Amino acid sequence: MRSRRLRLLAAAVVLAVAACTPTPSPSGPESPYPQQGASPAASADWVRTENANAGTPGWQIAQPSRPGEIEGYADTVSAEPGQQVRLFVSTTAPGFRAEAFRVGWYDGVGARRSWSSRHVAGRQQAPAVTTADTRTASAPWDPSLTVPTAGWVPGDYLIRLTADSGGQTYVPLTLRTPDAPGRVMILNAVTTWQAYNTWGGRSLYTGPDGYRDRSYAVSFDRPYDKNDGTGLFLVDELPAVRLAERSGVDLGYLTDVDLDRDPAAVRGARAVISLGHDEYWSTVMRDRLTAARDAGTNVAFLGANAVYRHIRFDGTSTGDRRLQIDYKEPRLDPLLGKNDAEVTADWPRGPRPRPQSDLTGTFYECNPVMAPMVLTDTPAWLFAGSGAGPGTTLPDLVGSEYDRVNLAVPTPRPIQVLAHSPVTCGGRRSYADMAYYSTPSGAGVLDVGTNMWVRALDHGAGTGADAGSNEAIVSQVTTNLLDAFAAGPAGQAHPAMDNVPEPG
Repeated sequence: MRSRRLRLLAAAVVLAVAACTPTPSPSGPESPYPQQGASPAASADWVRTENANAGTPGWQIAQPSRPGEIEGYADTVSAEPGQQVRLFVSTTAPGFRAEAFRVGWYDGVGARRSWSSRHVAGRQQAPAVTTADTRTASAPWDPSLTVPTAGWVPGDYLIRLTADSGGQTYVPLTLRTPDAPGRVMILNAVTTWQAYNTWGGRSLYTGPDGYRDRSYAVSFDRPYDKNDGTGLFLVDELPAVRLAERSGVDLGYLTDVDLDRDPAAVRGARAVISLGHDEYWSTVMRDRLTAARDAGTNVAFLGANAVYRHIRFDGTSTGDRRLQIDYKEPRLDPLLGKNDAEVTADWPRGPRPRPQSDLTGTFYECNPVMAPMVLTDTPAWLFAGSGAGPGTTLPDLVGSEYDRVNLAVPTPRPIQVLAHSPVTCGGRRSYADMAYYSTPSGAGVLDVGTNMWVRALDHGAGTGADAGSNEAIVSQVTTNLLDAFAAGPAGQAHPAMDNVPEPG
């Protein structure tokens, strides 16, 4: 597991970093962010300008924290540049330091340090508490320090906590882009990270007695227990973020929570890129992305099982939208019969079924599988330079969940199946599909139909011996996608060539 983590972080060497020495914030005339409160990008070249800076070797976790040695969370999943963020930290060590690293390309180094704290006195904070009605685990902690973000460049950040005893963990933070128009927006799926988070012994899937004892609501007021404190970011999102930063397209950043909170979160964006596993969506999230698509914004789902679970939000004492509600079974949801449109059954089921296929183009079918992806249609705009063509087989690229075009549910037309891969799941033979459709607004929408796509971007992080052979093709196709989507409504320049026959 240790070697796999290092591969995912693309780290060759771990060096010591002087945690107590602040890194100057970009503020000079060469910076794309010349002053606090300014627009987050002075030009469309800001990504290239930022990534021309030297990265910070040694930003990775050198000594993973032992249980309870050090852990923490932030009072918000995202902040705008200049906003202060509180960190809540518990440690068994006398003290700790915090450093913030922005994830990017940086000539392959992968991240750049933006800030470091003074030495902070440590304390072991209270154990998890669980509410009786929704079985929600949370960390009732006092704030430990405040992180300033003035002068920081929008993007995905990992705040590394290092205990005096040597143990390390991360706290993820998105520094969101306040203005979407003209940008390719990277959407961090924090709602899915939180759904799978079992810190405090509970998640939306399990509790002390398994599924029947699961939480009906999960709180952002607690650390993540997976992947060095990053939730699913490290494996399902970081490789795609690094590739996007390397591509140099005009990027913006936001989270699922921002999409729910801000009516203008993606308004006017060139594209919205959903990353490797983006399962949990509120009504507002879904409606706003659909409206953006219908106004010409391109959309890509770089994973399977997107927009599958219906959630809603509530607040906690820490702030707005810090509680994520999903009863999964309609009979358990107190809104049943009162507001059926917000009952948190899976989107394709429940009192008001609304299959995700009307947005993604595909329908989630089954889990788990592991199978080759078989390409069947390779339009030049997407596959140019990849060396792939019809019949190309990409080992172990379909899994563990997959999507399929299913005309029994609402499906946009024209729709073009690009990969049609034989699978067997639950004893039943079927197919996994990569599909692309275009809309009357001119938007193009791509769903890769597998959870392994983003993982394959980082040294072919699949499970098979030949999985590494996927990286070059997947990287080139993803780069082509970003370039095409950044250029404007892709459905106008590259309309889908419908190749799905009507049933019967």
